[in-house]
Amino acid sequence: MGVNVSVVAVDAGNSKTDVALIGEDGTVLSTARGGGFQPPYVGVEAALDVLAGALDEALAALPGPVGSVGHVSACLANADLPVEEAELAEALEARGWGTSVQVRNDTFAILRAGVDEPRGVAVVCGAGINCVGMVPDGRTARFPAIGRISGDWGGGAGLAEEALWFAARAEDGRGEPTELARVLPGHFGLDSMYALIEALHRGTIPLTRRHELTPVLFATAVAGDPVAGALVERLAQEVVAMASVALTRLGLLEEEAPVLLGGSVLAARHPQLNDRIAELLAARAPKAVVRVVSEPPVLGAALLGLDVTGAAPEVHRRLRAQYA
Repeated sequence: MGVNVSVVAVDAGNSKTDVALIGEDGTVLSTARGGGFQPPYVGVEAALDVLAGALDEALAALPGPVGSVGHVSACLANADLPVEEAELAEALEARGWGTSVQVRNDTFAILRAGVDEPRGVAVVCGAGINCVGMVPDGRTARFPAIGRISGDWGGGAGLAEEALWFAARAEDGRGEPTELARVLPGHFGLDSMYALIEALHRGTIPLTRRHELTPVLFATAVAGDPVAGALVERLAQEVVAMASVALTRLGLLEEEAPVLLGGSVLAARHPQLNDRIAELLAARAPKAVVRVVSEPPVLGAALLGLDVTGAAPEVHRRLRAQYA
């Protein structure tokens, strides 16, 4: 008799992939971690090869030979639109990893990880910003969340760019004074924004290091700088706007419903940001229950898989207990 896998749970972000194999009783049979999932840069098949490597490692770690493999629940970065979810699901089905496949944007994994039933809203602010909502009858609320062309503002990368913009204009006189003009280049050991602009433009400092400036922005806001403070305020307003719209679409605005905050920026629990989000949301959705998600997203992918298989409540509870 082989080991039967009820759900293959995949949480694939830009930088890493987590795979968990779940038994019929909710037991985590094995886990594995692989590289990031980036189909826009390497192509769909090469991106799926990264997932395949992690899956093979998890299968090899099973406590016995593989029996059957059931549902594949894949929550994937860069699956921003329903059409992209459908295309990736088709590509996964072609791999034959399980008897059925469901692909969702990875923000759904964060939401499902934080709720006992598929009901609520999650706002994620990491490198970018996104928001999704869901209710038990299967309805969802979501945004394209692919940048400025879809109306988005915020995220760690966006905040860093805004901070650089204001700092550059402060130094050369086009904008109002701000301490950002001093502390942003100072973070890299430079003495002026001009030096930082040159270093970023010429590659002496890789553009990928811009994310390091987001904590600097928050520290400057806490110190009382009005420009930095205004950026933090705008991010709070953006988070609340997304959450409020998602709650409204799902008919949850007037009900007690969870609003979960995730991603590196929100999980950092900056008081000036998170407290302001709670304050603004209390005015828009007084019954909303706000909290930061601490559960791993792969748990959410696994729970979504159990939702599809119709697993009993005790199976869900057993699975969640293993990630407590």
